[in-house]
Amino acid sequence: MVQTGFGGPDVLGLADVPVPSPGPADVLVRVAACGLNQLDVLQRRGDVRLPGLELPHVAGMDVAGVVEAAGEDSPVPVGARVVLDPSLPCGACPLCHEGRGGHCPNLRILGATIDGGLAEFVLAPASAAHVLPEGIDLVEAACLPTPWATAYSAVVRVGRLRAGETLLVHAAAGNVGLAAVQIAQRVGAHVVATVGSPEKAAALAAVGVKHVVVGTEDAPSLVAEVTDGRGADVVLEYLGPATWAASMSALRIGGRLVFLGNTTGDQVTFSLSDAFHRGLELLGAGGYLPSDMAAALQLFADGGTATVAGRFALEDAGVAQDLLCDRSTVGRVLVIP
Repeated sequence: MVQTGFGGPDVLGLADVPVPSPGPADVLVRVAACGLNQLDVLQRRGDVRLPGLELPHVAGMDVAGVVEAAGEDSPVPVGARVVLDPSLPCGACPLCHEGRGGHCPNLRILGATIDGGLAEFVLAPASAAHVLPEGIDLVEAACLPTPWATAYSAVVRVGRLRAGETLLVHAAAGNVGLAAVQIAQRVGAHVVATVGSPEKAAALAAVGVKHVVVGTEDAPSLVAEVTDGRGADVVLEYLGPATWAASMSALRIGGRLVFLGNTTGDQVTFSLSDAFHRGLELLGAGGYLPSDMAAALQLFADGGTATVAGRFALEDAGVAQDLLCDRSTVGRVLVIP
């Protein structure tokens, strides 16, 4: 499904293109499913154009499939069931050497700056291919890469959430939110969640979250009730101004607010004296690491749930992308070549 311009679904069209040939350190993956992201829509419309994007372009960041061919230096064998990490740092710059590949100035992104998974085959470095643990459905695995790696990085590596602690997640029925609550459960933490509707509350109940509130105004009081007045140890915040005050209020003394998004705006205000007197930590969660994805996959294998909002054929990829704009949906939208 090739993008030839910027605009509506009409800028996408099916085309026959050559099957890529893997280099020595590459794998060629036969795509079983591709999970869609908001970036697919934003780049199709022209609202966002990441450096390196060139037309014609094949979108699709979150890919699951089977290795069809592998270069001679690939540690991943032909026939392996894999998911692909769409974040491809250069591995050679100073930031990569510091272990900050997510901030690599030469970062390539599968499906965003190079051709991705809205195709029958996709080419990627073998280092980006994570072999799936047994028991994970290959199609449902396309729900995992970006949301689960992002959530693991934010909640566990940056937020340092531990067993027995309490995590508050806003917009918890979103894809990162659904991943975050399940990751918290698997590390032994308690979860409090906010959602936008009763239907989304039901989606949280389906993955075992007991403390859910519709809207955000009552979140601090629910957290206080659940924690006997102590407050949340960690808050996962990616909405911005709409939820920032509730997030700060819900934190315990010494609590950690992990932020990684600005869905409702880019500027917030808060009391500096309140933050430093309570010893709060404000932690920006940038790009995730390959180790975050590997750890997230293992946690998902321990009984994780992939929530699918819809499955579409490749020729319907434009319709599938626009479904992402319907905020009533819960779960990943998948395209099946």
